Amino acid sequence: MIGKTLLNLDEIGLTLAPRFDANAAVRRHAADITHEQVLRDFSIGSVFSTAVELKNFVQHLPGRVNRILDRLADNEFEVKVDAIDEAHLMEGLQKVANRIATGLVLAALIVGAALLMRVETSFRLFGYPGLAILLFLAAAIGGTWLVGTILINDIRARHKLRH
Repeated sequence: MIGKTLLNLDEIGLTLAPRFDANAAVRRHAADITHEQVLRDFSIGSVFSTAVELKNFVQHLPGRVNRILDRLADNEFEVKVDAIDEAHLMEGLQKVANRIATGLVLAALIVGAALLMRVETSFRLFGYPGLAILLFLAAAIGGTWLVGTILINDIRARHKLRH
């Protein structure tokens, strides 16, 4: 964004003063501006603060290096990274996979029932082929169960997050 702003300012500068060279002006004044910034940030307090921090760092450095080398020599050196909670992530992925698999099974029941509707049989329910109606009913019950468990589990998860 700064680069775009500078380019826009350059174009505006050329429009307002065609003979003005902004780059040369920046080069002429950059050293003075930097010098003023350094003098403003430089104070006796900051020097003493930095010196105290450096002294503490140097004072504790040999002990820290010694502990690190001892752990390396004893093969006890560990680096712990706690980036994500793998167990929680795997549990979430397992829930998603189970819901997708259940949805596919329910879709297969519906497609199977639709294909069986054209098969003429003597076993009929509600005037339709019996096996097709049973598959549709199983899909309806399974779909209701799936939606119910999803809603219940989501409500429980929200409740756990609040408490």
